[in-house]
Amino acid sequence: MIEKIKKILAVEQPIKAREVARMLGADASHVNSVLHAHRGDEFIQDDEFRWSLRLPAELIIQFPAIDWLTADHFERALDAVDCPLESDYPAVVFKFAPDTSVLLEAAARLLSLCNQLVAAQKSVMIEFQDRKVSSYLNRLGFYDVLDKAVKVLPRRPKRSMAEAREGESDAVVEAKAIDLAHRDETVPHRLEARVRQHVAGATTPMHTIVSELFSNIYEHSSSPIPGFAALQLYRGPRPHVAVVFSDSGTGIAGSLLPTLSARRIKSLKQSEKDIGVALIEKIFAEGGLSRMQEDGHGTGLYCTGDAVGKFQNGTIIVRQETFQVTLNFLNGKQRFSHRLGLRKLSGTHICVKFRLTRRK
Repeated sequence: MIEKIKKILAVEQPIKAREVARMLGADASHVNSVLHAHRGDEFIQDDEFRWSLRLPAELIIQFPAIDWLTADHFERALDAVDCPLESDYPAVVFKFAPDTSVLLEAAARLLSLCNQLVAAQKSVMIEFQDRKVSSYLNRLGFYDVLDKAVKVLPRRPKRSMAEAREGESDAVVEAKAIDLAHRDETVPHRLEARVRQHVAGATTPMHTIVSELFSNIYEHSSSPIPGFAALQLYRGPRPHVAVVFSDSGTGIAGSLLPTLSARRIKSLKQSEKDIGVALIEKIFAEGGLSRMQEDGHGTGLYCTGDAVGKFQNGTIIVRQETFQVTLNFLNGKQRFSHRLGLRKLSGTHICVKFRLTRRK
């Protein structure tokens, strides 16, 4: 009987005992006695005498056993469970499988989500099965930005290797928290210099890309959770440089849509796409949209897209609260794609990828 009740509540909760009995074709008093006998350990009852399944204490997000954890793998792992930020689970545990490396883009999304979960007053833990991934994240500066309240198993590194070895490698620019009150221009300068070491191109386009995306954090964040930027060089079968810019604020769509005129909104809806997707695509394709009225605003991402298009096979991925827009450039031509229905992740998370053209 108890398993039959669980199956009904998994779909219909919260409902009263007599409704459960009706669906089972069982005696209401018997169903009621079963529910009360397992109240607290299996079932819970609200103030309106409706019954629900008792959630386990932890929401466990298991990353797949794979050579490289990509942003797509990260999103699929989130899709497999309740939304961490919107669920009633008081604790969230992220589990890495043994021998799984993590790409920068996925690490950036994990870092932002962990910090947002802590801000939402949830307990957060990251569990590693070996030291390899944790050691890489330490070198990247992941733990320097990760909220101190996040528990790490088997243990959080005592020493920051990003701080100890900052600037030593041309393959990485370590992540650092971005203080909205004190703009640190050394961050975009280091990112620009590293990319130019490996990707052929004029100085001006690279400066535009890095400076605009760095400035975007200041314009659209307005969050007490620190944003960050980082870079990683990959020399494998698909050599490229990846640069991430992440903040946990209102996001591009969240900050712009409420300020647009009815005419602008109508124009976006005419695309028949999700309005957030249509907005991001319009910004990159045409520019000119801003929550500020002064001349010169609303062109930052447009200029970024134009600059990335000057490089061979560049890619820009923009992750917003529940959707993602990808802009690929092939022989100077733009091609958009998008994904909807992603789990909530506040803010704007941008990854720019450049094909490696200078090899050592």
